[in-house]
This record gives sequence, structure tokens and C-alpha cells, in this order.
Amino acid sequence: MTISNRINALAEEARGWRHHIHQHPELRFEEVGTAAFVAEKLRGFGLEVREGLGRTGVVGLLTGEGAERARMIGLRADMDALPINEVNDLAYRSKHENVMHACGHDGHTAMLLGAAAYLAENRDFDGQLCFIFQPAEEGGFGAKAMIDDGLFEHYACDEVYGLHNMPGIPPGHFGIRPGAQMASSDYWDITVEGRGGHAAWPHSCVDPVIAAGQLVQSFQSIVSRTLDPLTTGVLSITMLHAGDTHNVIPQRATLGGTVRALSEETRRMIHRRMAEICAGTEKALGVTITLDYREGYPPTWNDAAATEGAAAAAAAVAGADKVDPDTRPVMGSEDFSYMLLEKPGAYIFLGNGNSADLHNPGYDFNDDALEVGISYWVQLARDRLAAG
Repeated sequence: MTISNRINALAEEARGWRHHIHQHPELRFEEVGTAAFVAEKLRGFGLEVREGLGRTGVVGLLTGEGAERARMIGLRADMDALPINEVNDLAYRSKHENVMHACGHDGHTAMLLGAAAYLAENRDFDGQLCFIFQPAEEGGFGAKAMIDDGLFEHYACDEVYGLHNMPGIPPGHFGIRPGAQMASSDYWDITVEGRGGHAAWPHSCVDPVIAAGQLVQSFQSIVSRTLDPLTTGVLSITMLHAGDTHNVIPQRATLGGTVRALSEETRRMIHRRMAEICAGTEKALGVTITLDYREGYPPTWNDAAATEGAAAAAAAVAGADKVDPDTRPVMGSEDFSYMLLEKPGAYIFLGNGNSADLHNPGYDFNDDALEVGISYWVQLARDRLAAG
């Protein structure tokens, strides 16, 4: 696909949309202004618009000139920002203290709006396109909220696709893989109850610090000695608290952290082993241990056929030499995974160049990616809903 003059012009317009959204970031489920902006644009393009799906989500529906097969493809962008104070000195710097688009959702939204504008003008596809603008990706389960609110009952998508920018990948390049593209994300807290007392008389106490230390050591054996070396999993202990003064053995110690996995089997195994180690430590050291394990997003799992189609669309836009069809999976997580549990589809990375990392106060979406991203969405829509 040769990038047309019209897409080039839309990319310039999308730059303005992106800067507006960047200046007015909103946290999860607070995307009222962003959602209104998106809905106004979609209506202006001539799409049927539904607002308030999943609280602050927006969906635009576009029907092609030939809809004989009645297929529907979902294209999704996320809209929410992060509770981070921006340090960039930009003309379009965030106007809100401690809120910024540090993950590029402003760019994702602008690209999908650009694609909607182009395809509304050029409806040379057979079927319907569902443009999904999702709230609360950043830890808010916004995709699940939209699904629970009837997203796929209202819009019976046959396939669904997502895109995320990725620092470290050159601009204009793509990365995708079949299977697990991103990891699950679970969070846990542990409370260890002992019997506190004077540090000079440890024999009269039950020391929760010893038990907490035992858990720290034992948990390290889960990935290193229980998990298959060819399988990927992460168990990170990120918090450890106990005691307030030098001469008192505390009553309680607490730990917390996260678990990441590229498969449900690994995810369940790590949870199971954590519970078994807690039970064994409790019995061995005479403490009471409470494990509060909370499941977050599941792995983001790309359907093989959809992945092949997404890679082909990316290659048509950027050239096959700029598409990695077996990119390394990422241990971060993404709630687009919930949509992929419901429908076949694929999630692709688009290069953001040598920018600051995601979730960094110095991050900024690379505007040079807008034209490529819009072109990818257009090519993908045409490929998956090819007329004739």
C-alpha cells in the first residue's frame, strides 16, 4: 500500500488531535472529555456512535459499500492516561498536574480516529468496521467493563485487533507474534502474624521477620526450580515491611509483589506453589500466614491466522523487512487480552523509536508514527473485509 496524500493530510490533522488529547489527559473511567472529543469526531465523519459503553467507552460503527458477507471487524484504541507528573517541556504539555499520557494512548486514539476518517470517505470494503475506544486500560479492566456492558452483544465482531506503540522499536517498524504477545499480571499481599515482644527475649516470641525472610528465599525457588527453564514466568517481591524500633520483635510482617506469566498454566502453577510454601512455612515456624492473591489481566494471546493477517497488512504498509513476525514477548500486561478471550484477533507493536520508556515522566508519543499507524489500520480493514 502506498501511503496516499489523503492519509498524509489526515496524519497532520491527527497530530493536532493527539496534542489536544495529550494536553487534557484523564485517568481511568474519568475520560469524559476525551470520550466526548472522540464521539464528536466520529459523528462528524458520518459514523453511528454509541457512548457510555463500559462507563466512558465510545464505539463508532461504519458500514462498507458492499456488505454482502455481513462480517464485522473490531479495531480498538485505549484512551486513559496515568497518574504521573509530566517533565517534558512541550508546547502541548499536560495541563493537569500528576496526570499525563505516559503510555501513548493519545497517539493510539488519534491514529484510530484518522483511520475512521479515511475509511468513512473510502468505504471500499465488504462488511462493517467497529471502532472501539476503550477506557481504563491502565489497571482499570476497561476492556472487561465494555464486554460486561454488552460490547460484543451490540457489535458481533468476527475478529478484533489492537495496537500499541513500543519504545526501542524503530519508527515505521512493527512487531507481532502468534501466541502470547504480552504476559498476565497478578498482584499479591501476604500478612505474617507472629507474637511480638522484647528483642532481648526472642524465646518468648514468635518472630514474623524470620518467616517473612523464609518466604522471600523460598519464593525464589518457584521460577528457578519448579518452572520449566524453557517457560517464562516472573515472581517479584516488591514490598517488605516489619517493625518500628530496634528493641522490639514485631507482631506482624507484610510482603507484596507481582506475578507475570505467558500462559495460564504457568500462572496457576506459581500461585499454587506460593500457597503451598506459605502453608509449609506457617506450620514450620508457628506463625499465621494470610496470602491475598488477586488476578489481574490474563495473557494477551494472538490467534495464529489473525496474526498472519495483521503481519501481512503491516508488511503492505511498511515493507516486509520492517515487520518482525516473531517478536519477543513482553512481560508487561494489557487488558485487550479480555477481548482476545472473546474473539479471535491480534495485538501488534508499532515502533516509537528511541523515546523514553512507557510510564516514564519523560515519555512522549512519536508523531512520526501517526501516518504509519493510520495506514496500517486502513490496510488491515480492507484486507480483512476484502470486497468481492
